[in-house]
Amino acid sequence: MLTDSILTTAPIQWVSVDSSGLPDEISDWLMELGSMTHRFEQYCDHVHVIPFRESFITVKELFDESEHLPTCQRYWLREVVLYGDNIPWLLGRTLIPEATLTGPDESLVDLGTVPLGRYLFSSNKLTRDYIHVGQQGKRWARRSLLRLSSKPLLLTEVFLPESPVYKK
Repeated sequence: MLTDSILTTAPIQWVSVDSSGLPDEISDWLMELGSMTHRFEQYCDHVHVIPFRESFITVKELFDESEHLPTCQRYWLREVVLYGDNIPWLLGRTLIPEATLTGPDESLVDLGTVPLGRYLFSSNKLTRDYIHVGQQGKRWARRSLLRLSSKPLLLTEVFLPESPVYKK
């Protein structure tokens, strides 16, 4: 991963869901198939996003993420912090091959402070290939390969300590 990435505090260790020792209440969050933004909205009055980095990058700037995406000249990188009632709950990293950014999906580069989930889950053309579960230190993470109109994008989410994911 990039040295100036929002996720560089420690590497994410991807684990098998069966062998992770994942508590049921955490598993329920990590395996969420719907919008995480929508789910977070059930635990606060206001969800908002502050972008950390938004730019095009090359395949050389990817880490193991390149295994999950088709090779292309450039990828749109969007890294954000998602807040619930002004408390940081999630670090998000989205990688979108340039070929995915066609037609109406070109607007993915202009989301700014709009949560990705609001855009993705407003479409009936969204599918999810898989969810990988991991840990970054004591924090849980997940990585999903999504397809928008059959075109891929990779989303990595790290759940911060104040997130409702950890509340019983």
